[in-house]
Amino acid sequence: MSMLTREELLINITPRETRVAYVENGVLQEVHVERASRRGLLGNVYKGKVSRVLPGMQAAFVEVGLERTAFLHVSDIVRPMDEEHAAAGNTDDQIMELLREGQDIVVQVIKDPIGSKGARLTTQISIPSRYLVYVPGGSHVGISQKIESADERQRLKDIILQHMSNFDPGGYIVRTVADGISDDAILKDMQFLQKLWRAIQERVGTEPAAGLVHEDMPLVMRTMRDLGGRQIEAIRVDSRETYDKIKKFAGKFLPELVDSIEHYPGERPIFDLYGVDDEIHKALERKVQLKSGGYLIIDQTEAMTTIDVNTGAFVGHRNLEETIFKTNLEATQTIARQMRLRNLGGIIIIDFIDMKEPDHRRQVLRALEKNLERDHARTHLSEVSSLGLVQMTRKRVRESLAQIMCEPCSACSGRGTMLTPETVCYDIFREILREARQFDAQQLLVLASQPVVDLLVDEESTSLAELEEFIGKPIKLQIEAEYTQEQFDVVLM
Repeated sequence: MSMLTREELLINITPRETRVAYVENGVLQEVHVERASRRGLLGNVYKGKVSRVLPGMQAAFVEVGLERTAFLHVSDIVRPMDEEHAAAGNTDDQIMELLREGQDIVVQVIKDPIGSKGARLTTQISIPSRYLVYVPGGSHVGISQKIESADERQRLKDIILQHMSNFDPGGYIVRTVADGISDDAILKDMQFLQKLWRAIQERVGTEPAAGLVHEDMPLVMRTMRDLGGRQIEAIRVDSRETYDKIKKFAGKFLPELVDSIEHYPGERPIFDLYGVDDEIHKALERKVQLKSGGYLIIDQTEAMTTIDVNTGAFVGHRNLEETIFKTNLEATQTIARQMRLRNLGGIIIIDFIDMKEPDHRRQVLRALEKNLERDHARTHLSEVSSLGLVQMTRKRVRESLAQIMCEPCSACSGRGTMLTPETVCYDIFREILREARQFDAQQLLVLASQPVVDLLVDEESTSLAELEEFIGKPIKLQIEAEYTQEQFDVVLM
């Protein structure tokens, strides 16, 4: 008998930062952070201008109005009236035959800028709604593989085919959440997508090149839209304004979730409910403890992420092989969770402790596969390498948690990472709220490093002034030269 899973969403809103935590049975599984200073670009549609064609790489750099030019590979260029050719991944066409420098082109971001790399683009535009994804350059109807019933798959396909002739040409992909949805709901989604696509086309016709023509929804609305299939028991949001917005959004598009949405007015910060802030900080550390006493070491590099499993203090009760097997088995669950929590992507190499028993190796791999089933990012497990390493990939489209919240450490010349002054500022704001609610003081004194204080009196001065007004107490700042960038103290006076 499978244990019931209690799933909740916690949404923390501040003027400069939005954070969404996905919690299963009281344990944090995923966290998404979006900052006003650095919104993600995934899904955005641009009218671009080809700035450089690179025949040797079969790619082009496209100017879309971002800090860095974006990258378009020949395999991501869809030829008109040639969808099957494109779907087959046929890249026989030379880039020089498809693009020329100075050419205007409509593109969509399929991978955010990560590290030193610019955004990756495609000309295959796809626009998601609640139940469907509209592909203007396509002609086929695809059904999510997670909808298993053959009758239901055929029913959904028939609905799309019945109405397709009434709209502009294009293909559709039916999302998992459409399982069991009425004909009318599917039709309304098709009408919405058509209207949106026409608005995008109008902007393409009027906007100058190298500009944004369609921006994907902000994090909270995107999360609501993409909940697909998750049985969310509660959605708690600590901002009354955002609560009203998502309640209205859900009323229109997600009526089944309306009763789950709650405004959280509590004095205790919403992320303190399940120790989410503590878990976020743990997810930025290299070492992850296992309950048995073993531990993982997770190292992120630009090329790949490595995960090393160690027995640590776990000595077992029977023999060494059994101890190793149990540690590896326990590690599979923690590894799957850490991948989601840290949003690790690309190539991932797992170094389990060597097991002599072939059956133990098979069981550990099966356990890893089972634990990865709940991951909504696409994963692919490769065979065990000749060195006994498990090789896998996880689809990477956005920056990892560490890439958003940390920066290369100046003290160690980039060999490690540290929290950015921005992250420390937001930690200080949260600590001030905690202290002000718990204790009565005339004023508060913040002791922090030079970069953090500089940010508080410059870019974050408005936020600081608003916080002073909110708590009704003055906040003083003092630079501590001996403090590292991550260190701070909030003193009651």
